Amino acid sequence: MKILQLLRDNAGRRPVNLVRNGAEAALYIYDVISPDWGVSAMSVIDAIAQAGDAKVLNVHINSPGGDVFEGRAIMAALSRFEGKTVAHIDSLCASAATSIALACSEVEMSEGAFFMIHNASGLVWGDKSAMRDTADLLEKIEGAIVNDYTNKTGKDAEQVVAWMDAETWFTAAEAMEHGFVDRLAPAKKASNAWNLAAFGNVPAALEAPPERQPEDTTQKPASAGFFMGAANENRLRLAEVS
Repeated sequence: MKILQLLRDNAGRRPVNLVRNGAEAALYIYDVISPDWGVSAMSVIDAIAQAGDAKVLNVHINSPGGDVFEGRAIMAALSRFEGKTVAHIDSLCASAATSIALACSEVEMSEGAFFMIHNASGLVWGDKSAMRDTADLLEKIEGAIVNDYTNKTGKDAEQVVAWMDAETWFTAAEAMEHGFVDRLAPAKKASNAWNLAAFGNVPAALEAPPERQPEDTTQKPASAGFFMGAANENRLRLAEVS
């Protein structure tokens, strides 16, 4: 339910925005990753189409993550872009957003930003067989994610898995030290407007301000019922990636 609360609280902030400036274009992923609200794969695909024959596509990221499958569709769309792609981690790059960043040709991260990786998670409803099947599928999803990280960093899978198990938050310097990013951008003061209560090890610099604290979901049975109904239709639709 904490993951569902994260998606609901962080949804619908701003659509994908693309700005074309001569030979370069800038695409902004400043929202939760979701096919239903926030940044969807189709919205990114449409934005890339608007970039046309741009030589460089700058992908700016400030996202707490979201849907694993939607994230991978965005990765595929970026890989098909014929020009150079450069990820700019402007503030927060967490969960599903990290694999999107690493799908780009180069990754630049602002000092003061954060990069977070963790294990995949999802909802399941059913008997013991359904539970086991979901656990097996989550392990397969994590295998793809581990592959993303090892390909970028050159680290061995055991180290990456340990970081994911621990829900690791990297500063810009740490992300560069471990090979997740290629270079640092000028320092910016860390700030956060996302509700990150679903995560367990959020750095103090990113703790939500009072007005963004999570709501009491026990007082909203209708909303909880809505989310559980959606989860029953596709129990891994809301799977989170690191």
